Amino acid sequence: MKRASFLTYNSEPLMKKKKREYQSSELVKSFARIYGFEDKLVAFDIKDFLEDYLDQSLFNEIRSVNIENKCIIIKIDSPLLKNDFKMRKNFYLKKFQDKFGEDKFDDLKIL
Repeated sequence: MKRASFLTYNSEPLMKKKKREYQSSELVKSFARIYGFEDKLVAFDIKDFLEDYLDQSLFNEIRSVNIENKCIIIKIDSPLLKNDFKMRKNFYLKKFQDKFGEDKFDDLKIL
């Protein structure tokens, strides 16, 4: 008599992905590609990156992050932080290109 196993069914693992089974992040990326808001997802990723990179008080001064025509647009409330970003524009652009791909961004605007 064969002993039942909780990990297998018909000698295949139960955890095996079906063809139509996707992770939620894959679905979100797929919908973003179809409906044309991929840039907004990357902008959210940039904002998350800045939240980890900057001090919390500095991050709170960032009002928004958007991407238009391969240009990252960061709106900052604090004049001091805005000036710091403008002075280190190439540094931040390079950081974003390294993290998200050089082909995604050509410029960085600080408003």
